[in-house]
Amino acid sequence: MTDSVLKSQINLSSEHPSIQKWMRFLVWKIAIATLLLMAVGSATRVMNAGLACPDWPLCYGQLVPTQQMNLQVFLEWFHRLDASLIGFSTIVLVGLSWWFRKELPKWLPWASVGALGLIVFQGVLGGLTVTQLLRFDIVTAHLGAALLFFGSLVVIAVCLTPYQATATAGKLRWSGLAAAILVYLQCLLGGLVGSRWALHQCFGGSQLCDVMNSHILGVFPATIATLTVVGMAWRTPALHPLLRKLSWGVGGIVILQVLLGVATFRLHLQVEPLTVAHHTVGAALFGTLVALTTLALRDRLSKAEEPVAVNSR
Repeated sequence: MTDSVLKSQINLSSEHPSIQKWMRFLVWKIAIATLLLMAVGSATRVMNAGLACPDWPLCYGQLVPTQQMNLQVFLEWFHRLDASLIGFSTIVLVGLSWWFRKELPKWLPWASVGALGLIVFQGVLGGLTVTQLLRFDIVTAHLGAALLFFGSLVVIAVCLTPYQATATAGKLRWSGLAAAILVYLQCLLGGLVGSRWALHQCFGGSQLCDVMNSHILGVFPATIATLTVVGMAWRTPALHPLLRKLSWGVGGIVILQVLLGVATFRLHLQVEPLTVAHHTVGAALFGTLVALTTLALRDRLSKAEEPVAVNSR
């Protein structure tokens, strides 16, 4: 994809800012709900409630299983409810983006359709996690699809956000992209550790230690790449204030994530809220890196639009 095509995709419509503002508001709301959905999903797994509702998509054949309701059933039922609301909201997003397509950036309807495709795929994987009795590969893919959907929403929202580019980001877009990919892979490894209960099995019977150790070793490249982003931002004095704030946020989140990971490991996953926080902060780190990378790319494209100086004699 050439720079001219990318510029035409990311250029914002200024003729109807109110419509664009409401669309951006909706996308951010769906993104936040998705982050909370992943937190609830993590709590469902940690509390061993993944099969608390034995059927799908209903729970004990009911929309609201009042008679069977306990903490485990509530977590699984609420997880499905939140996922349904997010799916419905995404359908609304697609409908509005096509209805107002003349007043919005041309790329938005197609990006919304792509996001809808991801959430449909995510729903299919969610059903398979129940019908296939929490098969670890499906559970891990379920997490991976959720992160991709979350990342796509962040990209859409950031592209709809007013931003006065300064063309000072330099190679920050590449370091941000590398860090986002490494953090995404690290989240998948963490999901694999959780879905296979690798930490418990390694401590209990020295089984699946290779899975657990892969996640531990994966901390280093992901953390180094993320701190590199922070360092590059610190060494760029003219960097846009929003990019600088995002880079400081990335630095703080990655330090918190490492501390949560160490505490979770030391306590052998015995403190459920701590484990859920570790998973949720990891997803938040991925989303923040995606936002930073998207803004850095917009900075690069603004530089490409600058007129080329011609020497005259």
